[in-house]
Amino acid sequence: MIWVMSLGTALAEFRQFEMTIEEVEIEVAPGFKSKVWAYNGQVPGPLLHVKEGDEVEVTLINNTTLNHTIHWHGTFQTGTWQMDGVPNITQKAVEPGESFVYRFTADKPGSLWYHCHVNVPEHVALRGMWGAMIVDPKEPTALEKEVTKEAVLMFTGWNSDVAMTYGKGGHPSEKMDYFSINGRSFPFTQPLKVKEGDVLRLRLFGAGMTVAFHLHGHDMLVTHKDGLPLDSPYWADVIDVPSGARIDAIVRMNNPGLWINHDHIDHHVSNSGKAPGGAVMIVEYEGVEKPDWYVWKDKSYEPDFYMSESLKKAYGLHDIESFKGQQEQPAGRKKKKRKKPASAE
Repeated sequence: MIWVMSLGTALAEFRQFEMTIEEVEIEVAPGFKSKVWAYNGQVPGPLLHVKEGDEVEVTLINNTTLNHTIHWHGTFQTGTWQMDGVPNITQKAVEPGESFVYRFTADKPGSLWYHCHVNVPEHVALRGMWGAMIVDPKEPTALEKEVTKEAVLMFTGWNSDVAMTYGKGGHPSEKMDYFSINGRSFPFTQPLKVKEGDVLRLRLFGAGMTVAFHLHGHDMLVTHKDGLPLDSPYWADVIDVPSGARIDAIVRMNNPGLWINHDHIDHHVSNSGKAPGGAVMIVEYEGVEKPDWYVWKDKSYEPDFYMSESLKKAYGLHDIESFKGQQEQPAGRKKKKRKKPASAE
């Protein structure tokens, strides 16, 4: 549902969405699966794409066996602190079978995200409870207007020792042994296909770990931090992304080839010590011939793996099929009857 409201000379819209939380299993890397609590049954959760100033309403329905919330990380929540999604501070956690309605203004532009705020060390760091929220600014910069392709990369780690058991993990001494981009480890990530002359915007999210992101063959112009444009953009070939932070970079695609991109924290590019793996992807220029020995020569291509296609669509909530997990209904378990949604009103 969309309602149009006048905000001075700008138009804001009322955008109404529904999200569930499901217990599903995803295959992160060859031979490694993990149980997750997944918004709309997928990791990352669905892309939310709105405009600065829009009024957003999200009804969250908890179809899992434990309590959860949504924290809208980066949103100021001006006048709506009750919508911040922190259990026992801004709201009661949403119990199994119950729901909650979040209503707020998208009052900060840029690369934002959302995640659960119940037992964050497990739910966020290990169980995939996060997704991207892109808020287009009312006044984009001149460089933003040049962008021809966008890519969202959300980085996190996994612990294979507890992966198949809900309620375990998240301790300070925990050893992460798998690392991923958008919930998948190389070679289960996807190529990012570009054309010579593209102006690429990379939106880098430290969803569950710190990152040192490196793109071969190009320097990157770091333009935004945590959603907002920098007063002094800077060039880098390795970009540090703190846990929880978002860094945006612009790359002029002027060097055709097949180029690896990876986290430069060395153990982050392995699958339980087996390299190459982990937080690795490849930029493929259109028209560059792929040798027979190229690792992804015959790879089945999923063009929306970096949310590039969804970001071209109309504003709204966008599920991405390749992020979906496999849902299992434990024997004897019945979902509770859904109650009337709660809210702070």
